[in-house]
Amino acid sequence: MSKLFRSPKALTILILVLGTFVLSIAGGALGNEFGGGFLGSPIAHIQLPAEPVLEDELFPGFELTNTMVTTWITVLAIIVLAFLATRRMTEVPTGLQNVFEALIEFFSDLATSIAGPERGRRFLPLALTIFLFIVTANWLGILPGFGTIGRIETPEDVIHHAEEKAGAEIDLTGVHLQIFDGKGFLALALPGSMDETITAAEFEEHGVGDGKQAGLLVPFLRSANTDVNTTLAIAIVAMFAVHFWAFATLGFGHIGKFLDFKGGPIALFVGILEAVSEVARLISFTFRLFGNIFAGEVLLIAMAFLLPLIGIIPFLGLELFVGLIQAFIFSLLTLVFASLATATHETNH
Repeated sequence: MSKLFRSPKALTILILVLGTFVLSIAGGALGNEFGGGFLGSPIAHIQLPAEPVLEDELFPGFELTNTMVTTWITVLAIIVLAFLATRRMTEVPTGLQNVFEALIEFFSDLATSIAGPERGRRFLPLALTIFLFIVTANWLGILPGFGTIGRIETPEDVIHHAEEKAGAEIDLTGVHLQIFDGKGFLALALPGSMDETITAAEFEEHGVGDGKQAGLLVPFLRSANTDVNTTLAIAIVAMFAVHFWAFATLGFGHIGKFLDFKGGPIALFVGILEAVSEVARLISFTFRLFGNIFAGEVLLIAMAFLLPLIGIIPFLGLELFVGLIQAFIFSLLTLVFASLATATHETNH
């Protein structure tokens, strides 16, 4: 400790860290209770369904949601990265080519170790595609602008949606609105706007004054895997491919795993349990990914609300790790389930 105080550089770093920590507390939600809150912003509106980025339907029966926009951006990002990695390929890989080749080699070895050389090569494209999509979508979700830039939902729409959810008229004092400067369509959750909130009852009675408007921020961008529809779609694709490969390998014998009338009542009951387990796998696939990524997004929002500047930094690293692990687990389980579904007595031996 004495060496620390003798080093001007170390002492300066320590003072900066402590100063930043104190500034974060004073500028966040805790400091707001004592007259601070100059760095904080209203905690983002959190809901399970994806929010539409347009007020009206894109065409009848179809709303463009923020998770859908992020999904397209994810696909585009993967295409661009793949193009950049392969446009000038060399025998000795460097840069992005080296990264992609290492990734393909890793998954190729993994698929071969699980399913064997022949089946591993068949399963590799889907498993690798799932991994790339999930990890890219997860990592994009922590970039600045996600959840903080969007359109303003009017107070009337906010109240209407709250009444639809409750199924009856509601107490307007329980509906909170954010206050934004200007009268434009776009909104940005800026630091220092901690106190700029109002209830719907106060809005209807007093309004918000000239040059301001009330409503809720509907973000244009939201992590794709925080939408259960996205994770369910990936799970359906994975399980459909698994059973497609099983039919291609075993023929109608694959159905015998679930409806075995020849083995007696016990075999039939075991087959029914196998069918139930297939549905359970689909549900597990869906909600494992959705739950982890959605919980991570809520955690980041809460920490940015409580401790701006530094509170979010360690959790960003955690979310990078969780996003990678969840993508790997999804791909690994796809390989395992495909290998089990296509196994014959010979391959088992």
